[in-house]
Amino acid sequence: MNLGLVARVDLRQAVLLLGDGSELACRMRARFMDRAKRLRGALVAGDEVEWDTDEQGTPVVEEVLPRRNSFTRRAAGFPPREQVLAANLDEVVVVASLARPGLREGLLDRVTVAAEGAGLPLRIVLAKADLVAADEGERPAALYRAMGYPVHVVSAPAGRGVAELYAALRGRRSLVVGHSGVGKSTLLNAFEPSLGLRVGAVNAVTGRGCQTTTAAVLVRLADGTEVVDTPGFRAFAPWGLDRAGLFHAFRDLRGLAAGCRFRDCAHLAEPDCAVRAGVDRGAATRERFESYRRLVEELEQEGEA
Repeated sequence: MNLGLVARVDLRQAVLLLGDGSELACRMRARFMDRAKRLRGALVAGDEVEWDTDEQGTPVVEEVLPRRNSFTRRAAGFPPREQVLAANLDEVVVVASLARPGLREGLLDRVTVAAEGAGLPLRIVLAKADLVAADEGERPAALYRAMGYPVHVVSAPAGRGVAELYAALRGRRSLVVGHSGVGKSTLLNAFEPSLGLRVGAVNAVTGRGCQTTTAAVLVRLADGTEVVDTPGFRAFAPWGLDRAGLFHAFRDLRGLAAGCRFRDCAHLAEPDCAVRAGVDRGAATRERFESYRRLVEELEQEGEA
């Protein structure tokens, strides 16, 4: 058997990166190909696989090697299902724009929860800093830095913060996620313009991004650094966490829970809740608590809490 790294999975084939840096298109066995199996992550970018050639000499993916981790979300639609985005990652990088479209901290919270649940380090990038006043970028940056997350305030067109961000990613495999139009592909092009990644234009009427990436794509840069670019999200929900796990993923809230009257406090309506009291006195932000509450409501609606 030969070894390869999955760079991209299409409907009927996978593109592998080989040890010499070349790419190889491989046919997939039927067990990898139906939609339900693809959503469950039978084969995703970042997988290490064994491949061989069939009787006609066509390369075929035969087996997926055990993963050290994966990053998942709840797939769109019902019933709720897991969608695996990528595997064997060193970290998750969530990109949010400060303008055009404006910052949506709810997405940051949701990706933060998913990364915490997966046990993956998270890095936050606040893009398009050239479109806002300096303090507009530093306020959310300070909030998430206080929780222990590295935050980069960048402007790809102006070159602000790009070199520092790339230095942090160098030599690692990073999954890059974010809403459509926030500038993920622009940022990757700033790292290495020869990649030729398409840049999505933002709809001038709605302010929503036009999605340009149609599947997760692992790209290896000239120095060996790897990034996995993903389709822009319209919405994002974590997968596989119960209510206790969800709360534990909120670093700033869980630190307040020791003072709750009840050990099994859900921090929603129980008396003598130290978490809600902490939010009231400013120990954590109201916005972060509302993110937690909304996610609990979604779990309850699906019967998962």
